Amino acid sequence: MAFDYDLDFDEIDFREQPELYRVGRGEQGVLLVEPYKSEILPHWRFKTPEIAKESSEKIYQLYLDYKEKEDFVGMDMARKFLQMGYTRARRYANYKGGKKYNKSGEINDRDIDDEKAESAAIFEKKWITVREDEEYLAMKKEHQNKFG
Repeated sequence: MAFDYDLDFDEIDFREQPELYRVGRGEQGVLLVEPYKSEILPHWRFKTPEIAKESSEKIYQLYLDYKEKEDFVGMDMARKFLQMGYTRARRYANYKGGKKYNKSGEINDRDIDDEKAESAAIFEKKWITVREDEEYLAMKKEHQNKFG
């Protein structure tokens, strides 16, 4: 089940009401779920490998903090930001300025940026670590069974 976009996300504290949270696909809803968006977004950066390393490590630490508190929604949001770090850095690695399509709607030629590709790889490692975490997977299944 995906997000219920009829909800007024600005009014919901998902830490207080985790039953309203839906896991969704991939990065779906990553910029809608508070207070997690405000806690994680300031740390999300991928301009250089050094920045990506610092960012991914901070977001992973937030993941571990949420995990320690058994806060599945926070854990899933941290996972989404790690995934988004990978996908966005990868987009910028493949296409100058991160623009896959030109003004005519045609796909631009790839212009590989090795630095952004390295940033993407840094985020990808942390994302894989989280998405394969047995405790995360068990909590995800439990959340989905309980709340949809």
